[in-house]
Amino acid sequence: MRSDSSELLLEQQAEELRKKKLLELAAAKKAKNGPPPKRSLRENASFYTTSSLAFLSVTAGASLLFLVPLYVDPAISTLVGDFVERPTMCVTTRREDMTGLFNCSWSSCREGCTSDVFKCTHIYVTFIDDLNFTFPFNATPAELFNLTDIERSEEAILLVNIKGCGYPPAVKCKNFTDLYGFEGAVFPCYYSKQNKTVVMTAYNREDQVNTIIHFFVVPFIVTVVSSVFLCIMHCDCRCKKERRRHRHRHRRPRIENLR
Repeated sequence: MRSDSSELLLEQQAEELRKKKLLELAAAKKAKNGPPPKRSLRENASFYTTSSLAFLSVTAGASLLFLVPLYVDPAISTLVGDFVERPTMCVTTRREDMTGLFNCSWSSCREGCTSDVFKCTHIYVTFIDDLNFTFPFNATPAELFNLTDIERSEEAILLVNIKGCGYPPAVKCKNFTDLYGFEGAVFPCYYSKQNKTVVMTAYNREDQVNTIIHFFVVPFIVTVVSSVFLCIMHCDCRCKKERRRHRHRHRRPRIENLR
């Protein structure tokens, strides 16, 4: 029993000595290496500049994925449609409330464009097809009613915008259908000179151009410029010819040329 207890005591002492030795070696190594070096002002500036440029590049590039389908594509389609600049007069001829996926290939107004539509509203109108005519905003209801006798175009579809969809609170389809979706409604509208079967209730060319500039041109420029600066800071962005010349200049001389 005494021999067993003495052996356990020796093992404990040896383990304590081993741990003490390891701690001394770690302290000596830490004292030898010294405190971690501090980054210089130039290194700090490079770090924060790289972080800022990377953040701008990723954020602007990712925003294009959402802004292009939601805002840029409708704006481009609207400009391509070449709508009249001055509002003409539209009169609602009929309204159809449809159900079913096959009957709802389009809708005068639907909230959201990312899901299938099973209920839709088709609003049909006729308009005065005259580029010299402008909707008389100061006319009385009786005067507007008399203008309905003017020869109008063939039946066209009425859309809240070129895609026929939007998102609250900017677009509320219930208010749109209540305002324009009853027979005989008279209101200003804009028709496409490229396709006279498409009519919208609002159009402003400058707004569409500003949408393209703010939601596509600006993020695209930010993405390209920040990516170029990151490449200049951390990559060799020279062309292949320049890199080959640089390599030839610094090539080591051969032994035969030294003789």
